[in-house]
Amino acid sequence: MSLRGSFLKQSVYYEIFRDVRNVISREKQIKGGSRAKKIELINGMNAGWKDLYKGL
Repeated sequence: MSLRGSFLKQSVYYEIFRDVRNVISREKQIKGGSRAKKIELINGMNAGWKDLYKGL
């Protein structure tokens, strides 16, 4: 397995959960969606695609 190119460059979207089972379920839901749906999700929260990491 190669990790090349799989490192986080910036955080443009996040959700907060209290229960790890909900996190896992949501991750699977997002990963199963199309690229267009993922872009729509990001644009709904962070239209400028600014790095949100510092604000966490």
